Formats: sequence, structure tokens, C-alpha cells
Amino acid sequence: MTGVFDAAGWYTPARTVPSPNCDARPDGITIDLLVIHNISLPPGEFGGDLVERLFTNSIPVDHPLFADLGALRVSSHFFIRRDGAVVQFVPVSHRAAHAGVSDWQGRERCNDFSVGIELEGTDHTPFTDAQYAALITLATGLAQTWPLRAIVGHNDIAPLRKTDPGPCFDWQRVYVALPHLYPDTAGLQL
Repeated sequence: MTGVFDAAGWYTPARTVPSPNCDARPDGITIDLLVIHNISLPPGEFGGDLVERLFTNSIPVDHPLFADLGALRVSSHFFIRRDGAVVQFVPVSHRAAHAGVSDWQGRERCNDFSVGIELEGTDHTPFTDAQYAALITLATGLAQTWPLRAIVGHNDIAPLRKTDPGPCFDWQRVYVALPHLYPDTAGLQL
């Protein structure tokens, strides 16, 4: 089952936690890129609601690890927890604040034309089978609804400042399941 998207791009299987950190996409934009990230708060710790609180501007800034995060206005369309549960913060029809300064094949401002998917994890922690299953199901549903051309890492669109999803992310597994989203610049041999 791939799930269902409503007209705005809310995903039926996801738990919805709306983020204020989004806006309308520019007119005439085609949503055609998936960007994979990883996140954990505190770094290396899983579970809890701190990622949700970051994306909804309610992170506890009185904690020394989060003092610098209070001014950030970031979000992602989706967050996939270690158990495979999907949380959605921004409808696909809107632009989430996930990519920052970015470029994909000469196209700048990747937030304009991409969907951001955060996986609960770190660059150096293997992701779970449940996360891969949820990611592949979600990506399949997205590709059936929007004309996606590729799925890439944050490091592919911002290589001088980002490393995620990191070396533990199994691109082979994803591209075998989603060969139509294999970007020809990835250099992966299937």
C-alpha cells in the first residue's frame, strides 16, 4: 500500500503536526526531487518529541544543546521515526524549509521543487528496516502523484556544508526498490 494524498498533499498514513515554517511554492514549479536527510535531537538520541518541537518552533532553548536552535525556522515535509512511523509537517503543495542553500543539476533553491524527508538517525547509525519500508512506500506514493525524477541526499544538493543522510544510508536498497528515481549522476552500479 502506498497511501493516499489529498489535494494539498497531506499523506493519509502520516500523523500530522503542522509546521509554521513553510510557504507557497513559486508559480509554475514542478515538484520533481526527493531529498533525504537525517536528524536526531539530542544528537545521537532517538525517540521523544524534540524534532517535532524544532519544526514547530517550540524547542526548549533553555537547554544548552538547543540554545542556538531557537532562532531557526526549519521544517521538512516528512519525518520517519526509527519504528517506521511517519509524521508530516508540511503539505507537499507547500515549500518546506529543509534544503537551505542548495543546487541540483544547476537548479538552485531546491526547496522550491523538492520534498524533504527526514529519517530519525545520524550519519553513522544504520537506519532500520522499518524506516526503509516506510521511505519506499512514501516515495512510491509521491512518485505516483507528482512527476518525480530523482531521490538524492542532502549532501548531494549542499555538498560543502551537509553530509546527511551519511555513509550508513543504504542507497542500493532504495534504488533497487525505486529504480525510476535513480539519478544518473549518483554513480551507483545497480
